[in-house]
Amino acid sequence: MRDALRRFGHSLFPLVLVVFAGCMGGRIHTLGALREARRALAFRKRGIILNNDGCDVLYFPRAAECTPEAFLDLRTTALADTQVSAISYCTISSGFSNFTHDTKVGAVLEVQPASFGVLPNRRNVTRELIEQGADCLKLVVDYAHENDMEAFWSMRMNDTHDSGSKPEKLHFLYPKLKQDHPDWLVGTPFERTKHGRWSSVNYALPEIRELAFGFIEEVCENYDVDGIEMDFFRHMCYFPSVANGGKASDEERAMMTGLVRRVRAMTERVGLERGRPILVAVRVADSVEFNRDMGFDLERWLQDGLVDLLVTTGYFRLNPWHHTVKLARKYGVASFPGMSESRIRGETRFRRNSREGYRGRAANAWFAGADGLYYFNSFNPKNSLWRELGSADTLVGANKLYFVNIRDGNPESWLAGGLAYRTIKMLSPKHGLVLEEGTTKETEIMIGEDFAAARRAGFEPKLTACMRVPAAWASQLGLRVNGHVAPPAATVKNHADWHDVTLDPAWLVRGANKLEFTLAPPPSTDAAQKWTAVFEGSKPPTKIWSPDPSTGNVVCEVRDGAFRIADQGTELGNYRYYRHPWGKKPGGKAVIEAEIKIVSGISSLIFGDGECVDRVRFHPDHINIHYNKKMRYEMDTTDGFHTYRVELEGNDIRVFVDGTLRIDAKGQFRAYPSSRNQMCFGAASSGELGEALWRAVRVRGGGAPTMVDFAVRVEYAEKTQE
Repeated sequence: MRDALRRFGHSLFPLVLVVFAGCMGGRIHTLGALREARRALAFRKRGIILNNDGCDVLYFPRAAECTPEAFLDLRTTALADTQVSAISYCTISSGFSNFTHDTKVGAVLEVQPASFGVLPNRRNVTRELIEQGADCLKLVVDYAHENDMEAFWSMRMNDTHDSGSKPEKLHFLYPKLKQDHPDWLVGTPFERTKHGRWSSVNYALPEIRELAFGFIEEVCENYDVDGIEMDFFRHMCYFPSVANGGKASDEERAMMTGLVRRVRAMTERVGLERGRPILVAVRVADSVEFNRDMGFDLERWLQDGLVDLLVTTGYFRLNPWHHTVKLARKYGVASFPGMSESRIRGETRFRRNSREGYRGRAANAWFAGADGLYYFNSFNPKNSLWRELGSADTLVGANKLYFVNIRDGNPESWLAGGLAYRTIKMLSPKHGLVLEEGTTKETEIMIGEDFAAARRAGFEPKLTACMRVPAAWASQLGLRVNGHVAPPAATVKNHADWHDVTLDPAWLVRGANKLEFTLAPPPSTDAAQKWTAVFEGSKPPTKIWSPDPSTGNVVCEVRDGAFRIADQGTELGNYRYYRHPWGKKPGGKAVIEAEIKIVSGISSLIFGDGECVDRVRFHPDHINIHYNKKMRYEMDTTDGFHTYRVELEGNDIRVFVDGTLRIDAKGQFRAYPSSRNQMCFGAASSGELGEALWRAVRVRGGGAPTMVDFAVRVEYAEKTQE
């Protein structure tokens, strides 16, 4: 049955063209007929659009023979006969003007990553494939058509993976165009923008818009693509006005709309020439208002019929999926929620990128009414999920995980005030829910599960609410689900900060479910005076301290009864902090004590409460407050272990060294958009070096815990046959 459903979706593609072209000798000859065919194709049953970022050609195994078969085997061949109905292939487009297809308008990307110290065991085979007579894009398009799939070409409208370039050391994706025309960019390596990335090209310039149009036109004229994807989300920086903290003007929005309108007209011209349509997909944020401020008049694009497929989200998400679906339906376009991989850090027991996590996300999107799902940064063609996620029917009876949110990127990285457009609830290790005694804290979780369908199929559900809270508070924690009082939580063996509660499936609704958390008073009156988190350096940090991702230039080890953290590199990502969601109330009190011996460079204690953030930085010859470097104390931090105590109250920071007040920073604990409710200890930042020995870290975050994560686990067992 499931295979039949999958094949049914594929079979509609040739049928649509027959309906609209069969009476005209197999070709479409009029613009009206082309538009009718295009509208029908937009709603073709395509369960999954899978984006391939093109790194298969850029990072081909160095020792392998380059053949079309070997290239396709990396990410494409195994997709045949799955629920992947369309491949959106990106021929790199990193840096704007670099491409791995055979282009004359842009530049063929021929550099070898190994020449720049990147992945020495890989090689760029762009030129090798071109010389064999079929470049990467043609191979993917031909393979897709041979296997009853569509092929889209994806252009990243302003990809800035090259933003690490420096005049003395260019990034290998930094194109000659940017070297020759630095004035075409929104910033410089020395004048970085407040939002977005300095190496973005400036779409206010007619030269840039003309090039972007030329890139797209060339592909449509020279390749048998079924559609083009204009990926505006990767990366969202298009005008200096926005990059420097403002909002796009009407004139700037008109410039971008003019470009999209030209693309639509061109695809219709080429479509008539070849006798079948070229679809236009856009990937943007999931908020009309956010897009408008970025410079994308999305509602105008949809209203004027410039777009066929609406793909939303990426680094962050602003609205529930039904928001995208409703917008698309209003204007008669197909909706494709973007299932980008989760980048939430600090997960322990459950992971959003797990098989069960992907199933839960897909179930939510299908329940919202999506016309299909769009997957990004998922490159294993043999993943069995490609036979499950493309239909709500094939997810029935499959175990799932549901989370409050999947992505927690900051929209203000791209747009000043971008957080104002976020309507979805946040609960993750980065965005914990601070609990308070005697106060109910609320959030909601989307559950797209069809329990009735599962029971009809012979599966009985078991539901568990899984809460991540420091173990010391488990006995005080209460949960209500849609008003139903859950039984006491049980602490999970080997996961001391996770506590499980069995839920009655009848308590949940299909859609948004209200969660209420309460915290009973502590059993003893002196609980508020105790440390809420303690790290002893005689062994590595436990799971209540979440480490940053490891790199090859950071050493963490126990040495002589203390924990050594040594940041030994200055490349992007070379640093290490251990993070704890300490639950400090904004404006309230908190204390950090740390016994540290500095060896070299810079180490820090970082502290934030969701509104304000700062850090104490430890140098060999002094300590200072990060955001007001004048607040400093000269001392030798390398001569032995010292006990540093940081006291926070209101907006005041006080720093004691071995019991003596040394920095009195009144009013210096200030608000910053990037504040997280957490406390961290560790070494340096990406561009700095640092090494220290940590003998102890003790934290009191204000006497209340933080709900760090929450998941609903859905497990199924087949019913016993009587």
